[in-house]
Amino acid sequence: MSLEGSQAPEFELETTNGATVSLSETLADGPTVVSINRGHWCSFCAEQIATFSRVYEDLQFNHDVDVLPVVTSDDADVAAMKERFDYRFPLLADPDGAVAEQYSGTEQTDLGGVTGISAIYVVDEDGEVVFEHVAEDLTDRVYGNYIRYFVADEYGGALEDPGF
Repeated sequence: MSLEGSQAPEFELETTNGATVSLSETLADGPTVVSINRGHWCSFCAEQIATFSRVYEDLQFNHDVDVLPVVTSDDADVAAMKERFDYRFPLLADPDGAVAEQYSGTEQTDLGGVTGISAIYVVDEDGEVVFEHVAEDLTDRVYGNYIRYFVADEYGGALEDPGF
């Protein structure tokens, strides 16, 4: 099920800094990137989140874009992940996979129990999903720099057919 072109599901989760954040709260300030991650144990997820951490200030200060990395693990494991990799933004714990299920879905794994299927969503100020990438396998990723250019290009407008 694709969410692109539809309203993003609302959610509210606790962050690694102890606050509670909701999607609608972040959309009040501008677009939001929602990143669904398999779990604290996923090295591919850690790498992908790191790429968003590196471009976070540019997204936040030049484009009013917030980043909400949702990790399908419990609070303590997600906090340890943030500390270990020194990300520049808080992570959000989704221990039962409820948010992941609304977005890209979940699956049962031998190692991690319920895990979210990795995905990236760009949600515009009106709450519409304007970009979606759901991983086809563990290594299939979209990185922060691509999303930074996508947002700077007003959601890929320059990539549209010029009509020659």
